[in-house]
Amino acid sequence: MPQKRKRRAAMEPAVGDAAPPLQRRNKSSAANKEKKGGAAGGGGGGRWPPIKPKKDLQINRLKGTHLLTVPNFFTSAEAKAFVDVAENIGFTHQGSLGPLKGEAYRDNDRISVTDPWLAQTIWESGINRMFEDISISGKVATSLNPNIRFYRYTEGQRFGRHIDESVDLGDGSRTLYTLLIYLSGKGSVKESSGQALVGGETVFYDHRGGVVAELSKSLRCT
Repeated sequence: MPQKRKRRAAMEPAVGDAAPPLQRRNKSSAANKEKKGGAAGGGGGGRWPPIKPKKDLQINRLKGTHLLTVPNFFTSAEAKAFVDVAENIGFTHQGSLGPLKGEAYRDNDRISVTDPWLAQTIWESGINRMFEDISISGKVATSLNPNIRFYRYTEGQRFGRHIDESVDLGDGSRTLYTLLIYLSGKGSVKESSGQALVGGETVFYDHRGGVVAELSKSLRCT
């Protein structure tokens, strides 16, 4: 996977690091297993906003990469509802020792939940159709990693260049993609001062450190 870097954002909670696991076609999906609660409270639909099925998604493939972009995956109302829930749960600041200590620079706020119900709901709302014709070494995406993280960035915060690790989910599947859903951006959430949010680009790099793509707030909910 290309490396990525987040730059300046006033607020950017992203349902991120939830990657579609890839399995052999004859394997059962992890989403079909018994659902149970996880970190930061139990799972289930009661705590999360409803997500409408997405029928006409505009899927863009960036030439020469494995990057897919989908503008307006969440509606503005859905995005705001998730922001409100996340703020109610409460964020925890995340830092790191930095590159000199072998860690990517990190300065942001995070919530981490393990919720198979939410993962399956997002997957079945339209992400599943995106991967119908995509396979890697004979494997296809079947679901999302139930570990979902919300990120919030205030002015000056950022997450430095890093590589998302592939996660073994323990059921014969591994994560090979990272899903980022932007909840704030153009036309969606504003600061308490009423100012529109700026910044928050996500930059992807190749193995030589060259910029492959820079995804801006224009992909977010409008």
